[in-house]
Amino acid sequence: MIEIIRNHWQPGRLRHAVFDFDGTLSLIREGWQQVMASVMLDELMHMPHHEAEPELHRYLMDWVIRTTGQTTIRQMVHLTEEISRRGGQPQDPVIYKQKFLKRLGERIGERITAIQTGRISADDMMVPGARAMLEALCARGVRCYLVSGTDEPRVLEEAAVLQITPYFASIRGASDDPTGFSKKQFIERLVAEHRLLGPEWVSIGDGGAEIEETKRAGGIGVGVASNEATRVGVDARKRDKLIQAGADIIVPDFREHEELVAYLLDAR
Repeated sequence: MIEIIRNHWQPGRLRHAVFDFDGTLSLIREGWQQVMASVMLDELMHMPHHEAEPELHRYLMDWVIRTTGQTTIRQMVHLTEEISRRGGQPQDPVIYKQKFLKRLGERIGERITAIQTGRISADDMMVPGARAMLEALCARGVRCYLVSGTDEPRVLEEAAVLQITPYFASIRGASDDPTGFSKKQFIERLVAEHRLLGPEWVSIGDGGAEIEETKRAGGIGVGVASNEATRVGVDARKRDKLIQAGADIIVPDFREHEELVAYLLDAR
């Protein structure tokens, strides 16, 4: 289940690992892509000039998947541009972000409560093998970071609910400022501060945005083509976007975490 796309680094030098959150480790927000596309669709269908609904929905779903890993506010800035393009007068991107988070909150609130009350385990709301992957890397002395396009207070809360906070040297998320925190900024700072060369760090995520930034900065990119709804197998659309973004390795989840960690650190 570990698909090697490119093999170009010297093993045994890995020291840092940057993890995305939603769809890579956490499944609490499973379905967020559909929710975001539906919010965008509702707005754009009211514009003076718009495509037929099925065509517009396909376009929006493709765009949301392609931009997975960007901050939510940046995605809402894009929505304002799409509204203008169709003859509308957009509101502040924060307003659209609030609409999205309200609709998403209705979907995920029950999941968080179920974990907190013990009706389901934290691992039931995680990508299979994710906790074992974190434990394996930490046991090998790899320093892990959690970096998400979701708002930072929510990332901190949900990481705590999943009981994975202790695995990370730092946890970072987004804000309402489109010019503020980004994964690009985090990666650039990490590489500069630790003077990292390519084989010394890896980025692990299910979005093309973080993989593109990783490859631009010279790191190893592991794309997680997780099927969030079934927790089994590969999401073909994710896989295609991750490969296009430059992923070196594709995995569906972390069930084979031992083999993946061995490959990243030792194997050839």
